[in-house]
Amino acid sequence: MAELVFHPEAQAEYERSLAWYQNRSPREANRFEAEMERVLIATGSNPAMFPKYDGSQRFASPRRAPFSVVYQIQTERVYVVAVAHSRRAASDWRARE
Repeated sequence: MAELVFHPEAQAEYERSLAWYQNRSPREANRFEAEMERVLIATGSNPAMFPKYDGSQRFASPRRAPFSVVYQIQTERVYVVAVAHSRRAASDWRARE
């Protein structure tokens, strides 16, 4: 499995989203966290399995959550650029390195 490394803003996006679900419902928070873990494990295990967003980025979408995990395949690691809500504009995270 490739090492997963989060951009600091992607980590913050995940934490804010999880906190939102925790405030809404502990059950929903557990579902969100489990689904994100499933997507991240799949991404680390086989990064090329998810579709390309553009020339350098791919995305994986958890089930039952309006988010995408946007990432880059780098040498021996997967770099998570964003945990993006589906209603956010891509311009919010496209310039992240």
